[in-house]
Amino acid sequence: MTRPLVISDCDEVLLHMIGPFSEWLGEQHGIDFSLAGNEFHKAMTRRDTGERVEAADVWPLLNGFFDNEMHRQFPIAGSVEAIAALSENADVVVLTNLQDHRADNRTRQLADHGINLRVFTNQGPKGPALQAILDEYAPSRAVFIDDLAQHHGSVAEIAPHVDRLHLCGEPRIAPHIACAHEAGHAHARIDTWDHALPWLLERLHGETGENQ
Repeated sequence: MTRPLVISDCDEVLLHMIGPFSEWLGEQHGIDFSLAGNEFHKAMTRRDTGERVEAADVWPLLNGFFDNEMHRQFPIAGSVEAIAALSENADVVVLTNLQDHRADNRTRQLADHGINLRVFTNQGPKGPALQAILDEYAPSRAVFIDDLAQHHGSVAEIAPHVDRLHLCGEPRIAPHIACAHEAGHAHARIDTWDHALPWLLERLHGETGENQ
């Protein structure tokens, strides 16, 4: 009999990203980061001019961070322990929106924090990538965890039988991002691992139910 499967995002689910990224922006580029709404590309302001960073400059900054500064990232509270608990009775993998050449660095980065998981990289909506993982593992049941509502929408469309948990472990941005649960694309919205772990274990091993 196949095992249950957990498919988890990394940034803001397993590891903090915005905090280390914003610190690096300030230290190395004189840029302040403040997410006051749901638009990431409008959150960066140059200190010397007060001007917003142009959208065309956002991706080079993100690429620079992921190429050279991933060592700054550190675990979301409770994530290491929760992944260990989930791994006792389920397969657990990471589905992260990074370019494919960064897969090995992400794998090592997580392992350095005690999270030893297989990493799948992806660009764009996560539904098709998740379906490919399901095809490979053929799990008895599956749960998807991500911090961004659009990925829950993509998974809900392609694999509606997969349970979906919207979890954003970074309190600086959690209030500002669209909620997949409110949109009807996630079964729950839980932003702390202490509360998420019991829900996940019930979904993996309890009776299946309707959206909560």
